[in-house]
Amino acid sequence: MRASVGNKTSLCYALLCCFLIGLMPAISHADTRAVEGFGVVVKNAELTLQGDSYALSAEIDYRLSARAKEALQNGVPLYWDMHIKVLQRRDYFWDKTLVNTGIRYRIQYHALLNMYRVRNEGAGDVTNFSTLSAALDSMSTIRDFRVMDKAIYAPGERYAVGIKVTLDRDALPLPLRPVAYINPQWYLSSDWTLWPLTK
Repeated sequence: MRASVGNKTSLCYALLCCFLIGLMPAISHADTRAVEGFGVVVKNAELTLQGDSYALSAEIDYRLSARAKEALQNGVPLYWDMHIKVLQRRDYFWDKTLVNTGIRYRIQYHALLNMYRVRNEGAGDVTNFSTLSAALDSMSTIRDFRVMDKAIYAPGERYAVGIKVTLDRDALPLPLRPVAYINPQWYLSSDWTLWPLTK
């Protein structure tokens, strides 16, 4: 009986060690991104009143890791989601989400044409580029993207705007997904950037 209990304890300990080792890449991904210089950063963003609506302008810095570039060169499309929220701040309740919208991009390399193609999935616009840096630059600048109507803004209330850019790892080919969830080189999403909205 004691041997059986000891074996169970050893097995549990071994499984716990494997689990913790598996978590290590996820735990340290922020430090790895900082050292190796990859990830996505929202450099600046603002929401301005234009006629009867508020429009977003933003500058995004996309820095792909070596693994992401390799996948792209092998024809794997990468999908990026820009999440945009407008919140009504409340003292005694959770903040109320007034607007939850976004922009979705797909970037893919076509070896036969030797060019990168960027598609705005919402608008359907497609543009071809001869270099990866030019393709990423096209996704980096957002100008006059309509976010919400002016009528939603009520004087005396407090509002905040948030923006976050994420790599959609669930859109990767099935064999690549497990690797993308444990390898820090696939942690390419930005943090939330929040700022107050004033009329």
